[in-house]
Amino acid sequence: MRTLNVAMIGGGFMGKAHALAYAAMPMYFWPAPALPRRKVVVDLTEEAAQDAQRRFGFDESATNWRAVVERDDVDIIDICTPNDSHAEIAIAAARAGKHIICEKPLARTAAEAKTMLDAVVGSGSIHMVAFNYRRTPAVALARKFIEDGRIGEVLNFRGTYLQDWSANPDSPLSWRFQKSVAGSGAIGDIATHALDFARYLVGDVASVNALVKTYIPTRPKQSGTVDKLGVGGGNRDAERGPVDVDDEVMTMLKFANGAVGSLEATRNAYGRNNFLTFEIHGSKGSLAFNYERRDELQAMFADDPEDARGFRTIYTGAPHPYGDGLWPIPALGIGYGDTKIIECYDLIKAIVSAEQPSPNFEDGYRISLIADAIAKSAEAGAWVDVA
Repeated sequence: MRTLNVAMIGGGFMGKAHALAYAAMPMYFWPAPALPRRKVVVDLTEEAAQDAQRRFGFDESATNWRAVVERDDVDIIDICTPNDSHAEIAIAAARAGKHIICEKPLARTAAEAKTMLDAVVGSGSIHMVAFNYRRTPAVALARKFIEDGRIGEVLNFRGTYLQDWSANPDSPLSWRFQKSVAGSGAIGDIATHALDFARYLVGDVASVNALVKTYIPTRPKQSGTVDKLGVGGGNRDAERGPVDVDDEVMTMLKFANGAVGSLEATRNAYGRNNFLTFEIHGSKGSLAFNYERRDELQAMFADDPEDARGFRTIYTGAPHPYGDGLWPIPALGIGYGDTKIIECYDLIKAIVSAEQPSPNFEDGYRISLIADAIAKSAEAGAWVDVA
């Protein structure tokens, strides 16, 4: 069986999720299309890199990602770094002929994302952007129902992504609150996940009408090199730094196929942990999903008998998308790690088949175009067409 050597750039929170996926994917999907080998992990300091090597089971550690990208014994470059380094690493990896998976959002702006897309086109690289939530079996089942015509013509989409991890004004100043690193706030960090749902399930977004809001203008500066994601209470006596990105975004959507919709994303919704949802209404039925109850898809079909009309709960399991590699009994529990394992499987399968997966850098670029249009619409206070 073929082995593919992985170099992971970044050993933090996302590195943990990706390393787990490489280790577990063959256990879930056997025979695996190929075996991913955790070859080398890269971090900012030798201490951090060596710690990540031991913790995540890599053969080696390094601090110079440029040298690692050029190595002949590396097949896949996995980018788990803050947003401001995505483009530089991905472009170098494409020029070196590597396959690439990059965490979302693909880049800080659509223009930056376009440089990444241009680099991989014609390079021979398989490329993927890590919108893993769409790989939740219930979400993939919703797409199947839509493609099969079970809810007819899609009329509208309603999406939310509500969190409260940074609602505390004394939570630390993560890079996610700094435009120079993140590009945007809630728009790029979490709204892009809901936008990926919208594109995956409904289609391309043609225009937007948005507003954004920053609630907390300063936060305590962090100490050390470990990003604390802004979670929890920081040191309120520490020097505070400015927040120059959005905390909340709300937007109306017009889709290219005539459907309409809305989307709200915020990191300041006390009581909401990972409330990523969609509700889709069609001419022959409706679908609804809440990631906090990710084993469940709510479905209503208009051709049900009158005495059985209403939402039913479908618990995903073996008969549903990816079910042959997961658990044999419905509702045993799909976790965040499972979606990353499925993502890894789709990446490795794409490399072996030499067929681009979805979402790839083209999808990441198109979502960046929507994100840029949302920011522009909020500034102008008007509808803006997506380029």
